[in-house]
Amino acid sequence: MQCTVKWTGQGGMSFIAEAGSGHAVVMDGAPESGGRNLGPRPMEMLLAGAGGCTASDVVVILRKSGQDVRGCEVRLEAERAPTDPKVFTRIHFHFIVRGRGLAPRIVERAIRLSHDKYCSASIMLGKTAELTHDWEVVED
Repeated sequence: MQCTVKWTGQGGMSFIAEAGSGHAVVMDGAPESGGRNLGPRPMEMLLAGAGGCTASDVVVILRKSGQDVRGCEVRLEAERAPTDPKVFTRIHFHFIVRGRGLAPRIVERAIRLSHDKYCSASIMLGKTAELTHDWEVVED
C-alpha cells in the first residue's frame, strides 16, 4: 500500500493525498492553524477510515451470512488526549444497519467480528483508545 501526501504551497495548510489506487483527497487545517478549511483534518480522515473499514466488514459479513442488508451507517464519536501527541483516547462506534428481516444476533456477530478480528484500522486505533460500540437494526 502506498500514499503520497503533498503540501499545496505556502498559502496555507492544505495537502493533497494520492493513494496507490490513484484516488486523491484534499486535507486542510483549521483556520486558527493557518488552514483555509478546504477539506477534512488529517485526524478526521483517520477516524473516517476506521468507520469505512468496519462498515465494509459488517456489510461483507452480513452478505456472506445470507442477510438482506440494504444499508450500513456508522456514527463515530471520538475524544483525544489534551496534550501532544493528541492521540484518540476513546472512540464510540454506533452502527445503524438497515435491511429486510435482519437477524439481530447475526448483526451483533458481524460487528463483533469486525471489532475483534477484521478491521485493521479500528484494531490499530484500539492500541491507544478505548473502543466501544452499539448498534440498531432498522427494517427497510
